[in-house]
Amino acid sequence: MLIIDYGMGNLRSVHNKFKRMGINCIISSKKEDIESAEKLILPGVGHFKHAIQNLHKLGLIDLLNKKVINEKTPILGICLGTQLFCNHSEEGNSEGLGWMDAEVVKFKVSDKIKYKVPHMGWNDVTVRNSNALDKVINAGEKFYFVHSYHLICNDQADVWMTTEYDYEFISAVRRDNIYGTQFHPEKSHDVGYALLKKFVEL
Repeated sequence: MLIIDYGMGNLRSVHNKFKRMGINCIISSKKEDIESAEKLILPGVGHFKHAIQNLHKLGLIDLLNKKVINEKTPILGICLGTQLFCNHSEEGNSEGLGWMDAEVVKFKVSDKIKYKVPHMGWNDVTVRNSNALDKVINAGEKFYFVHSYHLICNDQADVWMTTEYDYEFISAVRRDNIYGTQFHPEKSHDVGYALLKKFVEL
């Protein structure tokens, strides 16, 4: 298991979660480490444009395309990491990795007093297209969110989960070997632990 270090926040908390699970996991931006990894994690907290610029500066784009698209290495995106899977983001008006036919847009809430942006705290999810990972999610369980932007998928088959916050938004996506959550499983207690464990077991 490898957590891709591309200079954005929240890598350590994800790494610590895997350590507590007893999973052998490293944080690295070295191409040889990424090349040999059997599974990848792309977490992140920060600005979309800076994140994609960092991936380019590190020379990781072609390697990640090879690993994820050509070799079908399982990858889990978390928060900003998931947004990077998309074609484009309003944040910095920047192109993404293009692995998902999706756009990243800022919350446009109807009541800015009732619905604060960023959306922060615990919220539930609805599974729209089930897969092996969500078998651990029981009705009523909640995940932890911190985000101002969310995904819009052009292919509804990519929509894994949705969540209500003023309106329904996409809170997780999945296409083949690519999994992404807008919420933070590493901060979501037992259900987050179970979800990450299922990814390890793929």
